[in-house]
Amino acid sequence: MAKADMTQGTGGKLAGVLRWIERTGNRLPDPLVLFIAMAVLVPVVSAVAAGLGWQKVHPVTGETIAAVNLLSGEPLQRMFTGAVTNFTAFPPLGIVLVAMLGIGLAERVGFISACLRGFVSKVPEKLLSPAVVFAGVMANVAADAGYVVLIPLGAAIFASVGRHPLAGLCAAFAGVSGGFSANVIITALDPLLSGLTEAAAKLYQPDAVVLPTANYYFMIVSTFTITGAGWWVTDRVVSPRLGVWKSNGAGDDAPPPPANERQALRVAMAAGGIALLGVGFLVIPEKGVLRDAAGGIKPFYDSMIPLLAAVFVVPALVFGRMTKSLRSGSDVSRMMSESMAGMGGYIVLAFFAAQFIAYFQWSNMGLLIALSGADVLKSSGAGPIPLLLGLILLTAMVNLFIGSASAKWGLMAPILVPLMMSLGFTPELAQAAFRIGDSSTNIITPLLPYFPVILAFARKYDKDLQLGTLISCMLPFSITFALVWSVQLIVWFLLGWPLGPGAGTVLPG
Repeated sequence: MAKADMTQGTGGKLAGVLRWIERTGNRLPDPLVLFIAMAVLVPVVSAVAAGLGWQKVHPVTGETIAAVNLLSGEPLQRMFTGAVTNFTAFPPLGIVLVAMLGIGLAERVGFISACLRGFVSKVPEKLLSPAVVFAGVMANVAADAGYVVLIPLGAAIFASVGRHPLAGLCAAFAGVSGGFSANVIITALDPLLSGLTEAAAKLYQPDAVVLPTANYYFMIVSTFTITGAGWWVTDRVVSPRLGVWKSNGAGDDAPPPPANERQALRVAMAAGGIALLGVGFLVIPEKGVLRDAAGGIKPFYDSMIPLLAAVFVVPALVFGRMTKSLRSGSDVSRMMSESMAGMGGYIVLAFFAAQFIAYFQWSNMGLLIALSGADVLKSSGAGPIPLLLGLILLTAMVNLFIGSASAKWGLMAPILVPLMMSLGFTPELAQAAFRIGDSSTNIITPLLPYFPVILAFARKYDKDLQLGTLISCMLPFSITFALVWSVQLIVWFLLGWPLGPGAGTVLPG
């Protein structure tokens, strides 16, 4: 594939800053070496932090949280005994590999290429950017599936119309990860966060109730705010920086469209629709197989990735048989194996990324950073708007060290929610501010478990691409999302609009 042509670009100070970030970032070692270095560095830093006696008191349990010296006794032993478990339990690993069984087959038989050609023929080229960003935002309803499905598709969509595929990848990544909290429907994240918010609110007001719809109105509008901001950044900042896409054809292994492609695509899509109906039959009935004893659909969410793989396999098999790209079961085996072989580099990277993230968690340094920042915010004595902005900034910074939204909010909510309530503000407002900060920096932190996945997808188009280039492309999205989303929250607060059904911004009385 062609490399990014970085000779063209936007002018002005922003372009200069981004070029500096790119050059500086690209001087870093290869990501594999970088993760190895960080995995080695964390234990050393943990020993220093423990030696200095860094500790904080947990706001809920009252337990003293101290930095753990990973180079001593049992923690050092754990680093050796837990290496395999760290790798096999690394969240994206199984998700990516299982999903790629279906997606890889669909790609190699030509089904995805046919879908992309159909998509491009229906959507005007000037609307591709907002369409990809919007699809990314909406993809969080399918949990983490957007990372392994939509992001590579975004690159392929842009490449199919001659635009730089890395711009499409960045637009999809920005929507999936930077817009993670936004959606026009309630997702699994809403009840998860509201449960933590309610528990924290009860520390201040024992009868407090925080509904899963606590931020629903705000997040509906946020979906279109993020889509618009992502559209602007993609077309006005990222695409001009990347320049013209000059594909030399290398790596373009998609076969030419078969003569009966349209008919095969229609039949395959119908087969896919039947597969989706089958999934619905497992979920929608009150006693469906993918419901739990209480009638909830957690089993469905837990089954999302294998179901996704199956939903891709069904139309891929139909399409492959009709276009004769699949002639026997051995072809299916070969194509699935080839798609797995292509993930080899990612698997190696994932091993060392998993060790680094585990070591950082075991050291307690992420928790201590979060607690220290919360203490500063609590003692600042700031007014409502500076306090909201401070909460967003604190969350954005902590997100660089603690990737999980639930783990982060579980730690921060018991401090920040009662603080906001003591000043007369609702727990729903605190939660909304947290969600802005949490989403905005997802796309620039290497601690995001899917960051190595995105890098692997990007290297399909530029095998020499380094972290600096990817981060310099994502940083404008991160900054823009944080700014426009913060402005939206401030306007919402000043106008006194409800964040969700029955959820205001100021406590009554």
